[in-house]
Amino acid sequence: MTRFAPETTSPMWFKNLQLHRLPAPWSVTPEQMQKWLAPHAFAPGNSVEMQSHGWASPRDNDSLVVALNGQMLLMFRTEKKLLPASVVTQVTKERALELEDQQGFKPGRKQMRELKEQVTDELLPRAFSIRRDTRVWIDGRNGWLVIDAASQAVADEVRGLLVKSIDQLPLGTVRVTQSPVAAMTEWLLSGEGPAGFSLDQDTELRSPNEGNATVRYVGHTLDAEDMRRHIEAGKQCMRLAMTWNDRVSFVLTPSLTIKRIAALDVLKEASDPTAQNDDERFDSDFTLMTAELDRMLTGLLDALGGEQREAMPQAAAA
Repeated sequence: MTRFAPETTSPMWFKNLQLHRLPAPWSVTPEQMQKWLAPHAFAPGNSVEMQSHGWASPRDNDSLVVALNGQMLLMFRTEKKLLPASVVTQVTKERALELEDQQGFKPGRKQMRELKEQVTDELLPRAFSIRRDTRVWIDGRNGWLVIDAASQAVADEVRGLLVKSIDQLPLGTVRVTQSPVAAMTEWLLSGEGPAGFSLDQDTELRSPNEGNATVRYVGHTLDAEDMRRHIEAGKQCMRLAMTWNDRVSFVLTPSLTIKRIAALDVLKEASDPTAQNDDERFDSDFTLMTAELDRMLTGLLDALGGEQREAMPQAAAA
C-alpha cells in the first residue's frame, strides 16, 4: 500500500485524465496546431457577456502550443462573470416597486421579464470575473489526447472547441477488453492489483440493484473478508485508488476517467536538479510527466485485457 503527500506533485502534473485516442502516429506539427488554434484564441469577455472561452498560452507568451520531445500541451481558458441571481432578484424587486408607484399597478409578467433583463445588463459591467484553465496533452507518437478535467461537462467544453478549431479532428474513444468495473471488483476480491499496480486504501462498492446500496472506504484498510462479503452480496467496485510502480497514485473509475493523480516522492527526486529557472523546470516537469503517464496508461490498458482499437477517422490535412 502506498500513500502520497499532495505537496510532492508539481503544478505541471495533470490531476485528472479524460482519455481519447488519435491515430498513431498523428503527424501534426506545432506550427500547424498553432495555425488551427489561433482563430479561437481566448479574449476577455466584454461588459455584456456572461462567459467567454478560447485557447490561451500555457507559458504566458505568444504561443498557444508547447511542444517538447514529440509532446504538445494546449490550454483551454474560460471566463465567467459572477452575478448572483439573488442580487439580480433583489434589484429587480426594488425597480418593480418603483415602477408600480409610477404607473399605479404592479408590473405584469412581460414587464418583470424586461425589467430583469435590464437589471442584468446594468449589473454585468460591475460583476467579478473568474477564470478556469484546463490543459490538454497531445501525444501524437503514441496516439493520446488527454484532458485534465474531473468533470465530464468541462471535458465536453474542451472537446467542443477542439472540434471547432481542428477540422475533421480524428478523435476516438478508448475501449478495453475487460470492463473496468469487473476488473476492479476482481482485484478487490483477490486483494491484489494487476502486475505493476498496488491497491491503496480508498474504494467504493455499489449494488447495481434498486436502491444502489453503497459502501465507501476512505483511508481505510481494505480487509479481504470485508471485500468478499460485500462482493458476494452483489456489490461491484465503482472507484478504486491504486498506485503504479510506486511512482504515481490515482483513482480509477468505470468510465476509464482517471482522477486524483499524484506523483510520489520517488518522482520528485527524479526531477531535473539542474533546472535553473521556471522555463527549465516547466520543460523538465512536462517531459517527466508525459513519459511516466504514457507508461502508466500502457500498463493500465494491459491490466484491463488490452485495447480494442477502433477504426480511426482520417486525420485533418495539414
